[in-house]
This record gives sequence, structure tokens and C-alpha cells, in this order.
Amino acid sequence: MKFSFPKFKKRHLKQASSITFWFCAGALISLFLILGFSYITFQRLHEGKIYPGIKINGIDFGGKTEQEVKDYFLEKNAQASDAAFAFNFEEKVATISAKEIDFGYDENLLTYQALSIGRTNDPITNLSLIIQAYTSGLDLSPSYKLSEEKLYSELNTLIDFIDKKPVEAVFTFENGRVTEFKPSEDGREIDKNELGQQILSKARLILNYTSQKIVIIPIPIKIIEPNLTTDKVNKMGIRELIGSGTSLFAHSIESRIYNINLAASRLNGILVAPGETFSFAEAIGDISAYTGYKQAFIISGGKTILGDGGGVCQVSTTLFRAALNSGLPIEERTAHAYRVSYYEQDSLPGLDATVYVPSVDLKFRNDTGHHILIQALVDPRALRLTFNLYGTKDGRITEIGTPVITSQTPAPEPKYEDDPTLPKGEIKQVDFAAAGAKVYFTRKVTKNGEVLISETFNSNFRPWQAVFLRGTKE
Repeated sequence: MKFSFPKFKKRHLKQASSITFWFCAGALISLFLILGFSYITFQRLHEGKIYPGIKINGIDFGGKTEQEVKDYFLEKNAQASDAAFAFNFEEKVATISAKEIDFGYDENLLTYQALSIGRTNDPITNLSLIIQAYTSGLDLSPSYKLSEEKLYSELNTLIDFIDKKPVEAVFTFENGRVTEFKPSEDGREIDKNELGQQILSKARLILNYTSQKIVIIPIPIKIIEPNLTTDKVNKMGIRELIGSGTSLFAHSIESRIYNINLAASRLNGILVAPGETFSFAEAIGDISAYTGYKQAFIISGGKTILGDGGGVCQVSTTLFRAALNSGLPIEERTAHAYRVSYYEQDSLPGLDATVYVPSVDLKFRNDTGHHILIQALVDPRALRLTFNLYGTKDGRITEIGTPVITSQTPAPEPKYEDDPTLPKGEIKQVDFAAAGAKVYFTRKVTKNGEVLISETFNSNFRPWQAVFLRGTKE
């Protein structure tokens, strides 16, 4: 006897599997249709609106329209429009309001970003973002804007002050003298990228806290190095300024100004070798009409008289000050016989040095280990003479004490002398009164804590009598 039950079972299992498959497939298709319909319905309900759960800077903009988002940030910008940035560099300050440079939230970009979430060309990505925003929220970082064109237009004056092109070094050496010298200088300009970042970094202070009305921003600077630096164009170690000295010569007569220019030009470009003692008398040479000097007032024989080369002491005094400030050893210096007003226009008395070639000299020694270049500059408008000494700094520090007047003596009574060459009754002053004084100042030069020089400079200025010529010619 045979049974057919196994065949019956197999047939029914096959039918059951088919039914299950088509049921599941139908269920999936239905779910897909329902989700698709729901998704389309959801999109239509939020057409032109931000999807729920989307935030900007912590503020929920779900359900808001494009215009509502823009209006919100425009209102925030309006509230902060009177806030200001104070841009400063050294002593210069430029204050610019947020409104003047269109600073604030970037309402267009923020609106576009918020609306774009869930609206890409990838439906699966869209659905994922919409679900994520709805369930846990999506927070966009704020975006800010400013008009760089308006910013740099407002900063134009400050930019003109800051921006400086680098200066290429020039060094021309001929016949033992530097005929042309220009030290290199770094250029500089505003670092615009860094400045923009600094402005945007202050956005929260201005836009989120309306009490913050002024934000101070130091202007960042970018250094521009020249192609030819000073130390690249010479092999003598002349690379930087080691000291300078100045003096004024206002009210000088024309011939005195001429002599100052001539003497300064003859010292300009001189190189002092390492270990060498510089002699003013040797460097300047003969001072007379034969070497081009004109007559101006000099001190000779206890009198102020017209003589060749009047004004050369202005040059020696200024170079003395440069050597002092450079920390160089002074080997010979002589003070003037009396106080000369020229040397006290920008200084207290005592910082002077007279020369009378060849007997009275000014000498200093170069102990820096490198060459020293003497450069003279005459400013014809300010009537100022400057000596710059260039070389290599070795770390020495110079301290010059304030000149001290220990005693003063009044000028003698004026002296009148008969002059038969002047018409009777005419008075002509040929010498000027000056009070006498004893003055001293100190100088200390140190290097790495060690005292290299400690000295006192003394000046004993005689009281000087005013002299008048009295005409006796009939």
C-alpha cells in the first residue's frame, strides 16, 4: 500500500511560499508608495519653508519662509549697525562703524543654506537629513559678511601710513671710500587675510551682545624683506646703524652753512677700520680758503672773529655726539672756550667738541671688530646736521648722563671799542655775551654686564664779553 502525502506537502509548501513572497512584496511596495506619498506631501507642505528642526546659531527656523529668515538677520544687522571697529597701529587709530563696511550676518547665504538642507538631487540623502533634523535637529554655524572694498576705502589713510615698499641696499666702494651707500630697509603692508579673520572673529561680540559697541583690533602687519640686504652687499660687516648724533644750526649766516655742508661732505663715506683711531683733523685736512672754505665766525685769540672755515666745529660736535652714542672710546676731545648757542639749540651745554686743525683734534677708536662707515646728512630745511655710524652691533649698551651745571658766572659788562672806519655814532656788535659755566656729564658703556667704559667729560666755559665797535669817523 502506497501513500502520496509527501507530494501533497511539497505542493502546499510551494504555494505558501509564493503567497508569502507576494504578500511581502506587496507590503514593501505599499510601504514605498506610502513613504513616497508622505515624502511628496511633506515637501509640498513645506514648499518655500525651512524643514522642521533646522537651526542657525541655535535658533530654530523650522517652518519659516525664505523672507522670514532674511528679515530676522537683517534686523540683527540693523541692531548692530552703530557698533564700531577701532583699528589701531602705533599711534594711529581709525574708527569705522559696522554699517559703513556692510558688516553683519550674511542673510542671503544663511537663508540659502537652511533652505538647501533636504533639497538636493539625492532623495535618499534628503530623507536622511529631514529625519535627522526632525528627530535630533541640525544646527548651522552662522556666516558673516563685510565689504572689503568699503573697508579698505575707509582705511585708506591708515594704509598710506603703514604700507612701505622695501628698500634695496646700495654700497659702492671706490678708492678707499664709500661713494654711495643706502642701507636696506624692510617693507611692510597690512596683512589683509589676517585682518579679515580678526574682524570676523569679533562678529559674535557685536552681533550677539548689543552692549558691545566698540571692538579694538590691532592691525596685523606683514613684513616684506628686500632682495638685497645691507649685509649682503659688502664684506666689511657694515650692516646696521650702531649710533647717530645730531645738532641744529638755525640762525647761521650763509657762509657758515656753506662750510658745514662742505666739511660734512668731506667726512661722508669714510671707513674706519677695526682697531683704527679716527682723527678728525687728518680726515678733514686743511681748512682754508685754498680748500674751498668761506669766512665765518670762529674763536681765535680770545675773540670771535671772521675766519676761514667758521662752522666746522658744528661738524666736529655732531660727530662727537655720534661716537658717544655708539659707545666708542673717545681718545681726544676739547670743549669750546665759551658756550656757543648753536650747540644748545637741541641739547644741554657740554656736549660739544671744538677742533683747530692741526693742533686741537677730535679722536675716537673703532673697537667693534668690524669696519665703521661714517655717513653725514644735512637737512637744509630744518638746518640740522646728522652723523650716522654704520657697522655691526656687538651688544654694547651706552648710558649718557644728563649734563650737570655745577656753577655759572655772569657775562662781563659789554666792551666798546672806537673804530675810525665806521661813521661817527654808528654802533656795530662784533662779539656776543655768554655766561660762564662749569659742566660735566658721565658716560658708561657696558657689554654682557661688563663695564667697558666709565668716564666723565668736563667743560669749563669762560664768561664771554659782548664787544661793540663805536664809529669815530667824521
